[in-house]
Amino acid sequence: MKKILILFLLISATVSAQKELDNLLQKWNKNKVPYMSVDILASAKTKAVLLDAREEKEFKVSHLKNALFVGYDSFKLKETLKKLPKDKDATIVVYCSLGIRSEIIAHKLIKEGYTSVYNLYGGIFEWKNNDFKVMDTLGNTTEKIHAFNKYWSKWLTKGEKVYE
Repeated sequence: MKKILILFLLISATVSAQKELDNLLQKWNKNKVPYMSVDILASAKTKAVLLDAREEKEFKVSHLKNALFVGYDSFKLKETLKKLPKDKDATIVVYCSLGIRSEIIAHKLIKEGYTSVYNLYGGIFEWKNNDFKVMDTLGNTTEKIHAFNKYWSKWLTKGEKVYE
């Protein structure tokens, strides 16, 4: 009975956290870009181009394996387009900390004619919260995640929070 109660509480907490993240993203995003879940990305059979839409200091702390840094404040569309496949149907997944900045960058790619662009739901925070690996600048796995700031860091529940 005790195990069932613990399982119920864990499932309830997960559903509650998911709903809170849904509400946050709905508040900040315009829903112009479809989401891809971290589970789908992690198990994806298709090769996706990963674009990191955080700032360089965040990317240097950790990023998804093989991700390309494109930035947000420093984002340059023409420069980014040179890094992308010529095939406008190629799968592209853009991420940031939670999925707010990445929606804006992903939408710019859609306006350029890319047809298979996704926003990573919950960003690198959700990726790490689900125990998927992140890499440092040397290509080694790390527990460190740039948490952006104290307010947004509440969404990162696993790993080591870094602020600078």
